[in-house]
Order: sequence, then C-alpha cells, then structure tokens
Amino acid sequence: MIRYALRCERGHAFETWFQDSAAFDTQVKRKLVSCPACGSIKVEKAIMAPRIVSKKGREAAPPASTSAPTPAPAVPATETAATPLMMAQERELRTKLKELRDHIVKNADNVGERFPNEARKMHYGEIEHRPIYGEASPDEARALIDEGVEVSPLPVLPDDRN
Repeated sequence: MIRYALRCERGHAFETWFQDSAAFDTQVKRKLVSCPACGSIKVEKAIMAPRIVSKKGREAAPPASTSAPTPAPAVPATETAATPLMMAQERELRTKLKELRDHIVKNADNVGERFPNEARKMHYGEIEHRPIYGEASPDEARALIDEGVEVSPLPVLPDDRN
C-alpha cells in the first residue's frame, strides 16, 4: 500500500491510500479519485518527502526532553475525509457491478457447464448467437480466448461468497 499526498485543481490538499502507483494512475484515468472538499476529479500528486527510517533510528530511543510536552498534532481532516470517500466510491462500484451482474443474469441464458461448447458453436456459426453465461475453468476460458471467442468473467462480489 502507498499513501499519496494529492492536490486538486482548486488547491485543496488531501491524502489517499492506493495499492500501488499503477492503481493510482488507473483510478485517476477512470475518474474515480476526487477531492473530498470540492469534488473535483482533476487531481495530481503533490510533492512528498519520503519517510525513511535508518537502522540506527529504529534502535535509538528519542532523546528525553526537559521542556513541557507538546501536544500531539491533531489528525488532519483530510485523512479522515479520504477514508469515507474511498468507502463511498467502493460502495458505488459494488452497486454498479451488482447491477451489471443482475442485468446479465436477467437477460442471458445460463448454460452452466456447457458454456465453452455453446460459446464455440456460436462463434463458428453452428448455432444462432444469443446472450449466454455459465461456467468455465481458467484453462477453458484461455482456450476460448485463444480461438478468438469473446468471453468475460461475471463480476463476483464479496457478498456473493457468503
């Protein structure tokens, strides 16, 4: 996981976590990253100083201070705002995936384990084209793709596994 300091076109600064830098790039291109303050989707990485801890720094305790302790800085509102924002985007994505799945199930025939054979027959013109879905192993799906048969997996949501 990587945390990026981001800035929108209006100058609002905020931080968000991403799986890796490619995930950031993908989400920005798909307009899934937005400013929690104004909602702008024109965001870019802000300059950040890397947090590097040396081996010596991990072993040494911080020097004792004789002055009055300084209060810990409050957690910036941007950190707390970024989490609900990502949760809202995740909920929206899950809702859209569920709608897509429901649409396919409602409008296509479930051919079950016959899916690879049915898809091939349609591809080669042996039977009439119609929307279908079913089951295929990863090897069967790869073989279909290698033959030029267009297939896509149905989105599986965490709720489907429970």
